[in-house]
Amino acid sequence: MKEIGHFIGGKLVKGASGRFGDVYNPATGDVQAKVAFASRAEVRKAVEAAQKAFPEWASVNPQRRARVMFNFKGLVEKHMDELANMLSAEHGKVLADSRGDVQRGVEVIEFACGIPHLQKGEYTEGAGPGIDIYSMRQPLGVVAGITPFNFPAMIPMWMFGVAIACGNTFINKPSEKDPSVPMRLAELFLEAGGPPGVLNVVNGDKEAVDAILEDPDIQAVSFVGSSAIAQYVYAHGTAHGKRVQAMGGAKNHAIIMPDADLDQVTDALVGSAYGSAGERCMAVPVAVPVGEKLADALVQRLRPRVESLKVGPPTDPDVHYGPMVTAAQRQRVIDYIDMGVKEGAKLLVDGRGFRLQGYEKGFYLGGSLFDHVKTDMQSYKDEIFGPVLQIVRAKDFDEAAALPSKHQYGNGVAIFTRDGDAAREFASRVNVGMVGINFPIPVPLAYHTFGGWKRSAFGDINQHGPEGVRFYTKIKTVTARWPKGGVREHPDFLIPTMK
Repeated sequence: MKEIGHFIGGKLVKGASGRFGDVYNPATGDVQAKVAFASRAEVRKAVEAAQKAFPEWASVNPQRRARVMFNFKGLVEKHMDELANMLSAEHGKVLADSRGDVQRGVEVIEFACGIPHLQKGEYTEGAGPGIDIYSMRQPLGVVAGITPFNFPAMIPMWMFGVAIACGNTFINKPSEKDPSVPMRLAELFLEAGGPPGVLNVVNGDKEAVDAILEDPDIQAVSFVGSSAIAQYVYAHGTAHGKRVQAMGGAKNHAIIMPDADLDQVTDALVGSAYGSAGERCMAVPVAVPVGEKLADALVQRLRPRVESLKVGPPTDPDVHYGPMVTAAQRQRVIDYIDMGVKEGAKLLVDGRGFRLQGYEKGFYLGGSLFDHVKTDMQSYKDEIFGPVLQIVRAKDFDEAAALPSKHQYGNGVAIFTRDGDAAREFASRVNVGMVGINFPIPVPLAYHTFGGWKRSAFGDINQHGPEGVRFYTKIKTVTARWPKGGVREHPDFLIPTMK
């Protein structure tokens, strides 16, 4: 059976801890590989490799670092099909979605190719008599990323693309559920001209995470995952003196106004709620139609669409979504559907009994649709992270807009309307970090930044875009004076002012 180790100092290395986890093929339910779980000593080896590589890499001028990123971009695009097939085999998302996963990561690499401009500081000539002031953005050193199972290509590239372009060296701890793509990306980075030790990958569980959070030579940690773990990573990492950005869970709402195009809304909800089996932090698991008449009309359109969803192996080009990543994740979602029924929500479409002939051991789950969900239900309060859409009916715009604002999560939200004034007011008022207007999954493009509010994010700086450059650099400000030759200055015991 295939054994997946680590990538340290530019080399594939076998795991030495003696601990391993199973990597499943979600389509069949079979174990297809064993992944090594790093010990603290193995994480330390990765840190030492990154430390060794840092001084030389940081001294490489930004234009040459950008060339390496440009070469890497080309190699990832060249190997797109290989990476997508590898991703689908371990995660379960359909091939088209896997290609999208890789492509959105490539877009951040494209952004990072502009690092000669992005990392420029500021300059003021003549701030005082013979005085110039300028700033420099310098890399932090060794930094790390702890990345989730649902986007094993995109999110690592979100992190290490910007971090490495800024002159840092990087350690990625990917999800143990689907570790092969991050390992392959590290190989491609080396092939692109990245020096050994600049990008390292250590696989593992909580022991590896804690080793990263506690290592004194790791300067910053970026995380994406559940809110409970995000809060832990933020608290534990900052307690050990690190800069931390930790993105957590979500419960994204779609507000549907009476003037919205219901055909557009139905298409948007089906794609955003059930795509990738709902395993997206920017999925839309809650629909909020305004008014009973609109709610009834929406249900009438949604129900047959959910009932006719095609679920199957990720290699089938005709399926809408594939299996869930693990049997445990599938059971977790089933438990939430059970909970919703017990809480009194009306289950219009039940996906719990779905079975696929020939793939009976696969981790498949049909689409489920709830109506008359109430805000005091635990199944509404929690992130389900599966192919489940809940309908919460609102009597008016104010009630609808308040729902995402009051929810514990504040990652993304959408509104569907033809009324520009209503959309503008909603975007300004709603207490959520990313807003879509007639756009169901408002993930910003690479040259903007990604980040939620409330329990969806811990830390003050968002991921990628200009915020990513700020996160992975520190500012040094220089005040320089060049007195004219032969002029002797007398001691000045006062604080310098502009007076």
